[in-house]
Amino acid sequence: MSALAVSVFAILALIGAPLAFAIGLGAVAALYTGGFDLVVLPQRMMFAVNSFPLMAIPLFMLAGELMVKAGIVDRLVSFANSLVGRVQGGVAHVTILAGMVFASVSGAAVASASALGSTLVPALRKTYPDGYSSAVIASAANLGPVIPPSNAMIVYALMAGSSVSVGGMFMAGIVPGIILALGFMALATLIARRRGYALSGTPFSVRNALIETRRAGLILLMPVIVVGGIVGGIFTATEGAAIAVVYALVVGLFITRKLRLADLPGCLFRAAVMAAMVGALIAFASVVTFVFTLDLVPMRLSSWIKDLTSDPMTFILLVMAMLLVVGMLIESNAAYIMLVPLFAPMAISYGIDPLFFGFLFMYNLVVGMMTPPVGVLLFVMSGITRVSMSELTREALPFVILQFAVLALCVVFPPLVLWLPSVFGY
Repeated sequence: MSALAVSVFAILALIGAPLAFAIGLGAVAALYTGGFDLVVLPQRMMFAVNSFPLMAIPLFMLAGELMVKAGIVDRLVSFANSLVGRVQGGVAHVTILAGMVFASVSGAAVASASALGSTLVPALRKTYPDGYSSAVIASAANLGPVIPPSNAMIVYALMAGSSVSVGGMFMAGIVPGIILALGFMALATLIARRRGYALSGTPFSVRNALIETRRAGLILLMPVIVVGGIVGGIFTATEGAAIAVVYALVVGLFITRKLRLADLPGCLFRAAVMAAMVGALIAFASVVTFVFTLDLVPMRLSSWIKDLTSDPMTFILLVMAMLLVVGMLIESNAAYIMLVPLFAPMAISYGIDPLFFGFLFMYNLVVGMMTPPVGVLLFVMSGITRVSMSELTREALPFVILQFAVLALCVVFPPLVLWLPSVFGY
């Protein structure tokens, strides 16, 4: 069974995640030249992915797929449109607000980008150029890993061990996520005014807003139940993800009635492929972490950095600068697996709150999903809208700068991250 699972991960890595295969190949070479028995590879890989908390990731992905097929994105867009009204940058505001709400359902940036792109690209193209439309959707989708439930937070908490909890990470992301969404909307307004984009959106009406809120009520209740249950200790993140799947099935089959039984195999397949890619990265990257441990890299790195500085803030800035580069070059899940075991204990040794450091670490790599050359969201949106990477990168640059500005704000004002978790006892 172990050999079969490892073989499946390897095949999927070759097909859909070449970075994972490259990581694994490098680890094999390192172990072989060091004279280690290569039987340790499948053992380490299976140990890394044989985790109950990790099951939350495919379940949240499946919930997101079911929600898309259930027509829930359409209702969220209508709800957002009823709140925004007819203003400059109105369609962009609707996209960002819809992305913010969908983030509280899907937990993944790529899933959000696919869902929002398929739904909102036609409306955005009526008002904005293709490059700017794609950049707005990518930015809205990047709220997915920041606002809970977040797959990235689950992976970080898993790799950091007992120093942080998934519920604590979820709470840490709420205030920065809201600030980021509001910042995106303000930036969209500024760009619309500078470029002279026409007014867009539907005129605001209290009656219409109440109607759309009622239509979206059950959908908006889902993150309250799932995240609230996890934070309140009623169930684990994995159990919460399973509840999200059941909730999405009930809403799609009996409320919106757009989800068909014939849609289920496709949803299961797409969620399985995405989850397997994440699993392949985790499995192969865990071997690299094992090689690092054998070579005493954590100890050497810790000694080198402590010789360099004893100031906690300087340590944070050094790590953030390094992650800025890492986010441009390495897929985020691989970076979590390889780097969290190295830096999370070091942050604790500097007296830094592990939850604060964990959020900054995660958020920095999330921004990396929009920075070339390995900007996953840029590739996704380029594939959906057929916009060139150069144009999309240029249009996305102001949104990327804003995300780093919010990161700097969180570094300077830790209560933005830690206040809400402290309220809930984290």
